[in-house]
Amino acid sequence: MKVLIINMATATDRLAFMAAQMAHFGLDWARIEAITPDTLTPPADDPVWHRWQRPLRVTEMALCASHMAAWRAVIAADAPHLILEDDAVLAADLPAFLSDVTDLRDVDHISLETRGRKKVLGRVLHPAAPMLRLWQDRTGSAAYVAYPRGARLMLDHATRLGGPSDAIISSTYAMRSYQAVPALAVQLDISLHYGVPQAITTKSLIDSVEKPHLPAAGVAALGFRARRIWGQVVMGWRQIRHRGRRVHVPPAREWPEISL
Repeated sequence: MKVLIINMATATDRLAFMAAQMAHFGLDWARIEAITPDTLTPPADDPVWHRWQRPLRVTEMALCASHMAAWRAVIAADAPHLILEDDAVLAADLPAFLSDVTDLRDVDHISLETRGRKKVLGRVLHPAAPMLRLWQDRTGSAAYVAYPRGARLMLDHATRLGGPSDAIISSTYAMRSYQAVPALAVQLDISLHYGVPQAITTKSLIDSVEKPHLPAAGVAALGFRARRIWGQVVMGWRQIRHRGRRVHVPPAREWPEISL
């Protein structure tokens, strides 16, 4: 399975780290040029970026657009790809897992990461690989497998309703999503929390821009609040409907030491 790595041209230390991981695992990979606020299309004032549950940072818009570029690549290749942000740390069992899931036809998306928040999971392992049905995620878009059908669904969702990349992924409910258990990826900024080696230190590029305030009143404020309430209702209903379990996904036990 080919790997797509989303990376900004200025983040050379991150790219070096990712390249070292790819070499360690012997994975075929390509770089996706990350969209920046300066290259964002459509621009930040386009209505598509103002239909989410809260106002977005321009860096969140850019990250979503970067993932959209990756999804277009998956669709063009008509084959599943592992999509990584350039701060994803990968577990030792990743290559074997990718081999097991490459040819699946009943899956659209597989989350590989864990990030400190509970996820709503099914109870029966998929017969092909150690993963459970993912009924509701809440955060994280740093490491996942996207199949062509899933890429089309996510791209359509984001085109209509621009939002944070992880929120777009986790609310594309038409997808048949799964979660690797244990998780096979964490992000660099929380790797030490999980006892995973941290090859380089990083700062959040998303948080480099101040979070915009929710309008105090008016039609825009009502729209944001209504969409937020409805989103919470849908998430709660999915847990009840599918009888899912809210659990913290544990990380894998073995993580290679990557030298730069």
